[in-house]
Amino acid sequence: QAGGSAVDAVEAAVISLENNPVFDAGYGSVLTDSGEVEMDALIMDGGQMRSGAVGAVSTLKNPVKLSRYIMEKTDHTLLVGRGAEKLAEKAGLDQVDPSTLVTPEARQEFETFKYRQAVTTLFSGRLKKDDRQP
Repeated sequence: QAGGSAVDAVEAAVISLENNPVFDAGYGSVLTDSGEVEMDALIMDGGQMRSGAVGAVSTLKNPVKLSRYIMEKTDHTLLVGRGAEKLAEKAGLDQVDPSTLVTPEARQEFETFKYRQAVTTLFSGRLKKDDRQP
């Protein structure tokens, strides 16, 4: 928007990416090897030499919003996991059930990867000779 800061513009751009399932952020995130959503986000204000970041969060619709909150409202630089999610609750940021962040495409990609990984492990000869059946 006219008159906004660079940080405002960056946050708005990242929110747009987090809300678009085409990108591997927020809604449509790539799933972990256990099939869960875990997201990270970072925002920086170079002019002020400040930054805020979150890691391994699963319940935030837009993790970048919490990153900005951390940068502007706390003495922290990085919060992760449940501690970050608790701060998001306190800050009144949108939280969602993690399953609502999983797209059918992400689930299919995960299932395909899991299958390929199993096939590769079983049939590639990676097992040590001692681990094979006689």
